[in-house]
Amino acid sequence: MPLITHDLAPPDAQAMQELRASFASAPKLTFAPESREAYDQIIGQVPLPSGVRFEAGEVGGVPGWWARPSDAKAGTAILYLHGGGYVLGSAKAYRNFVGEISKRSGSASFIADYALAPERPFPAASDDVQALHRGLFDAGYDRIALCGDSAGGGLVISFLTQNDAKAGKIVAAVAMSPWLDLTLSGSSMTTKADQDPLLSKEMLATATERYLNGQSTRDPRLNVLGSNLAAMPPLRIHVGDAEVLRDDSIRFAKKADAAGLGIEVHVWEGMIHVFPSNFAMLQASEAALKDISSFLAQHLGTAAKGQT
Repeated sequence: MPLITHDLAPPDAQAMQELRASFASAPKLTFAPESREAYDQIIGQVPLPSGVRFEAGEVGGVPGWWARPSDAKAGTAILYLHGGGYVLGSAKAYRNFVGEISKRSGSASFIADYALAPERPFPAASDDVQALHRGLFDAGYDRIALCGDSAGGGLVISFLTQNDAKAGKIVAAVAMSPWLDLTLSGSSMTTKADQDPLLSKEMLATATERYLNGQSTRDPRLNVLGSNLAAMPPLRIHVGDAEVLRDDSIRFAKKADAAGLGIEVHVWEGMIHVFPSNFAMLQASEAALKDISSFLAQHLGTAAKGQT
């Protein structure tokens, strides 16, 4: 199975204790519209990357923000789908994190403000991803990579299972801590419950209810673990060992291996949900981000950059 595990470095063990203490003392977010501002403030704390220009834009009728490194290669684009349980998150809040990925990957990125629930429940977000891909394709981008975290990672993989990626110029995809199973049936929902300071099965159940708005999880766009994986491009997944969504990635890795896909799933001991965003604090995060950027650069045909 294409599963790679990483040990916890001693400096990260100490840093994680401090990070967990800060989470324990902070108010608990909920997957509700009233948590959007607080969530964006947390995500926006990622350091500002140098040499990257940000501009508001629109692709395929979907608003968002462009992150454009000064040396981005023409004709390449990363489409980034943010996390937040289909309820929280914004392109503006994710600019610094995605800008760092863009700079290291040598490609412009478009961070999409796709439809959020409960105002616009499923399938609005999936429809937006289709429109975003068509918009980039029609704009002449001939090498496109998809990237996302949490719910956004789930959207990335869902899109790829429903479409011919190669025909659509999609050369690679990356998912960080992807949420793939809306039935919440993975064993880590319980075995990792006491280790995950950010998510719980109960929280994700609330997000699912708002996102689906009474619709069935049997829709093919939601049943990622039961989908046909034959047409997927090269895929890289990074997930923490101390998060309730861990087994979504591991179960997907088993299916991908059986289908003969070019995929690697990296599992990081002691790490929590979407840990690569903590690259300024954790060695594991920096290593994961370096791997992600190198992987994207390899398939986009750009030049990967080192740490800023």
